[in-house]
Amino acid sequence: MKNDIDRREFLKRAGGAAMVMGGLAALTGCKGSSASTGAANSADEGMTYRINPGNGDKVSILGYGCMRWPMIKDEDDRDIIDQETTNRLVDYAIEHGVNYFDTSPVYLQGQSEQATGIALKRHPRESYFIATKLSNFSNSSRENSMMMYRKSFENLQTDYIDYYLLHSISGMDAFKKRYLDNGMIDFLVEERKAGRIRNLGFSFHGGNEGWDELMALHEKYHWDFVQIQLNYIDWKHANAEYLQTELDKRGIPSIIMEPLLGGRLSKVPQHIADRLKERNPQGSVASWAFRFAGTPKGVLCVLSGMTYMEHLQDNLKTYSPLVPLNEEELTFLYETADLMKKYPTIPCNDCKYCMPCPYGIDIPAILLHYNKCVNAGEVAQSIEDENYRKARRAYLVSYDRAVPKLRQADRCIGCNTCVEHCPQRIKIPQELHKISKYIENLRKNK
Repeated sequence: MKNDIDRREFLKRAGGAAMVMGGLAALTGCKGSSASTGAANSADEGMTYRINPGNGDKVSILGYGCMRWPMIKDEDDRDIIDQETTNRLVDYAIEHGVNYFDTSPVYLQGQSEQATGIALKRHPRESYFIATKLSNFSNSSRENSMMMYRKSFENLQTDYIDYYLLHSISGMDAFKKRYLDNGMIDFLVEERKAGRIRNLGFSFHGGNEGWDELMALHEKYHWDFVQIQLNYIDWKHANAEYLQTELDKRGIPSIIMEPLLGGRLSKVPQHIADRLKERNPQGSVASWAFRFAGTPKGVLCVLSGMTYMEHLQDNLKTYSPLVPLNEEELTFLYETADLMKKYPTIPCNDCKYCMPCPYGIDIPAILLHYNKCVNAGEVAQSIEDENYRKARRAYLVSYDRAVPKLRQADRCIGCNTCVEHCPQRIKIPQELHKISKYIENLRKNK
């Protein structure tokens, strides 16, 4: 009975599904200041748009997450953003209706803002929205925070920022340390009044208690939007439903991050992929997750880090226009989520906030390799397993290919430097030690 109620509530919040196909279709341009208020949906012939109830911004439901621009090696063998390919991706996205671009001073080792600014500067400023963040994790002094804030304008080559976020806060402790004690929140509120920030919000990585603390500040600071993690796994198995419900109560639009859980919902176990493809042979595995994330009417935009053109094209297909999930499809995805939770993967989203490791360990590569092997059925738990020898060889060979020996899990000393930076709150040293022990046993049991 509870599931039925939950499904109805989701659909209630998703309401106005029919409006996606019409309603405000006559609106054109990026900033429709005359648009009706509320989280109304509109769709042109292609891309589906949502209307920001606070200021009438007409925002594409698909937003470009700029954390995963394509990389190449420079002449010194350093990883740098492939600006030419990035430009092509941005051009194609804008041409097909995407107008929201989300970056940060810390993405891609500090390169993302500048590359994003170069790509966007080639287009009229009124044709897109820029979102960036005050990512003062390592140094929250007022001096450093002010410098980071002003540098974002320089990197992005703009004199105003459309959507500005307090980056990755989990509750009052982080808020107080990084934004309150140094006076930055008061400064940013004044910047919003001056028009250099058009919308002020935060991205959230925490539990319900921390969330309630930040929501209690809404009356004082008036959050224009909030960025949350929402997908069909986290809706029931984490706190995504609670977060979206609380935003809906206050009329605060949400920006969605991790609709694919860092790619895990596009790289599901084969039997899960078969299940999804059987239900919709024409749709990709990833399209189910994107449709789920875009269904609630309070969602303003769904972010996706699209490194490759085929990823961008697939997401454009899903959102041009969005066909919201119906009750039967929601039930199907809830059941799918339950099946996926039976697989003991590590909730790494490859955000790389844990990097660099002071001991040179490639933490994301290790965790993602493990998840890939779990999904492929290449993790043998016992030497008595029927496929032990095959799984053993597959894991060891692929592990050495994925992670250089000097950057593997056995080098972890448990310093915990990585833990405080992980937005998924993974106990990283514990996971690395488990993987290291597993590999050690594989090498012994030939």
